[in-house]
Amino acid sequence: MLEALMSLLSSCWNPFGTNSNSGSGGGGGGGGGGWGREGKDGLLWFRDLGRCATGEFSMAVVQANQVLEDQSQIESGRFGTFVGVYDGHGGPDAARYVCDHLFRHFQALSAEAEGVVTCDTIQRAYQETEEGFTALVSELWSTRPDIASCGSCCLVGVIHQRTLFVANLGDSRVVLGKKVDNTDGIAAIQLSAEHNASFESVRQELKELHPNDPQIVVLRHGVWRVKGIIQISRSIGDVYLKHARFNTEPLNPKFRLPQPLNMPILTADPAIISHLIHPNDSFLIFASDGLWEHLTNEKAVEIVNSHPRAGSAKRLIKAALQEAAKKREMRYSDLRKIDKKVRRHFHDDITVIILFLNHDLISRGSVLDSPISIRSALQH
Repeated sequence: MLEALMSLLSSCWNPFGTNSNSGSGGGGGGGGGGWGREGKDGLLWFRDLGRCATGEFSMAVVQANQVLEDQSQIESGRFGTFVGVYDGHGGPDAARYVCDHLFRHFQALSAEAEGVVTCDTIQRAYQETEEGFTALVSELWSTRPDIASCGSCCLVGVIHQRTLFVANLGDSRVVLGKKVDNTDGIAAIQLSAEHNASFESVRQELKELHPNDPQIVVLRHGVWRVKGIIQISRSIGDVYLKHARFNTEPLNPKFRLPQPLNMPILTADPAIISHLIHPNDSFLIFASDGLWEHLTNEKAVEIVNSHPRAGSAKRLIKAALQEAAKKREMRYSDLRKIDKKVRRHFHDDITVIILFLNHDLISRGSVLDSPISIRSALQH
């Protein structure tokens, strides 16, 4: 029992442990109760395969920024499975805060509802996380005003009983790999709505919310940006675009708006959907936008479907990096030699978590002996 407890604590607090075969047993598809290989390869961290309450998972993250701005987590227990991908911008503070607090709020709220999970449970967890981060900014305003310009996209998937809930702020994405009846084919189905000003629907939404502001979206250097500053329209954080008191001195002048901020420009209201899991639903790919800049939904699903499960997340990231190198007419091996910070000129931080669905476990509501709590990217 002590050994199991220490193993659990190691997973929670030391995801970059040097023992690449931590836990008991291997990571084959559907085999034993242990973990697959974990390790680092330059700026890439990966966990090849692990087990959770609803099947198996593979996770990986590659760093490009000087300080890694992506955070992610997988939590699994009696309620089911929770996946979070948090793509930060303006620094790591908001993404780290979300990773520290969002699941805790979700846990507390679902406990209040006697374990029942609904769209409202998730929406309230987002709201409490946004309120908490705003309070932190207020507390640090006089000493660290820059934190007001930190924000994070926030993609969450929750499998509870036979229902998948997906909530999203920003432009991370989840794609379902679904088997096609009576064929060997597999379809790629995007489940998340994105909030990026590159989409006409998002620009139209912003114009309708701000009819008296002709500069609510601005095209600069071929890129649509909200107020000419930021591409996304929804996030956790970015409070300088939500509260007038944070859009003044001592905030860096480049973030200050020339007009008074009379109403929030960005929101933290997630788009949430529920999806009844179907027997043909095979796997889910959760990833920050750094992956989708280089791979289509269809290509990502094809790669996952045509290879062994172990190492799937790492394999997707490497495929994206190969595409990034190709766009710059350079070799992948040369791209790998480029250090963080400079690497950001070639690609973004990229996080990938893949859930392989086990329909027997989902239908029976089976649970693991011990809950799982894993965060990637803690020590990058």
